[in-house]
Amino acid sequence: MSDAKVQIKNLYKIFGRHPARVLPLVKKGLSKPDLLDQHNHVLGLQDVSLDIPEKKIQVVMGLSGSGKSTLIRHINRLIEPTDGQILIDGQDVLGMNDADLREVRRRKTSMVFQKFGLLPHRKVKENVGYGLEIQGVAEGEIATRAQHWIDRVGLTGYEDHYPGQLSGGMQQRVGLARALATDSEILLMDEAFSALDPLIRYDMQSILLELQEELHKTIIFITHDLDEALRLGDNIAILRDGAMVQKGTAQDIVLKPADDYIADFTKDINRGRVIRLDALAAGTAPSDAPVLEGKAVLEDALPAFVKAPAQVIGVKMPDGGVGQVTLAQVVEALRGDH
Repeated sequence: MSDAKVQIKNLYKIFGRHPARVLPLVKKGLSKPDLLDQHNHVLGLQDVSLDIPEKKIQVVMGLSGSGKSTLIRHINRLIEPTDGQILIDGQDVLGMNDADLREVRRRKTSMVFQKFGLLPHRKVKENVGYGLEIQGVAEGEIATRAQHWIDRVGLTGYEDHYPGQLSGGMQQRVGLARALATDSEILLMDEAFSALDPLIRYDMQSILLELQEELHKTIIFITHDLDEALRLGDNIAILRDGAMVQKGTAQDIVLKPADDYIADFTKDINRGRVIRLDALAAGTAPSDAPVLEGKAVLEDALPAFVKAPAQVIGVKMPDGGVGQVTLAQVVEALRGDH
């Protein structure tokens, strides 16, 4: 992909005393259970490849132990791979010396952790400005930029509070502000909202989406929650036992599950809130059909079908054309038959 900001190529991670020695066995097909039973090594990632587009939200999801957190920690080399490549803007991260790698961590990437990762002895404004301090930014500018992001995440008035005085949701806002303050191009978010109560979690998702509308960061977001993945992700990749099972848009995942594992994942979601009209559109709409935006989800579009002639809607497509969707297609998609 020409617009890929981050490229992960054939990445393997094996945990154990002699990972390089057992790597050829894994490449020949040795399973994760057999690797553990026969060689006492754990397969963390198996031949994972993923192109992550610039200025989009790439979600990587999977259950506990799937390898998703291991994967994200390879991008800034918090974990060293057993084999494979990771490129940022075409530059091989794994070939960087210590000085170049420090620059990547200081200026190119920022990370938001599940457990917040705040410095308990520092006030909110000092936590938010910490990354700028590491970058060597002047003290006055640190204060200005930190205050800007404190305001943006809705923490105005809490600048002089310590993390322990804040709720979990407020602490995670501090973590997000700290990551954004450094103006890094890539935001790594590892289960960033998983520790929060559902309503606060939804609120944090909304804040992230609002900020992304303006900032257009490349965001790599790790989650085990499908609803969160479908709400946030421009693209979604699903891991299972360290291997990539499926990757694509939310529409791809819901409408065309790669296997029974993915189908089981998606069976209980509200399809009407996920599937968009442009995922179903084909052909050319009749001239008398009302026209809706392709990004409209089926739930919002249903009232228009009731009033439309012959229950057919025109759909604005990305290429400028107008396709059509019938009510029968919508019903099939909602039932899972499409």
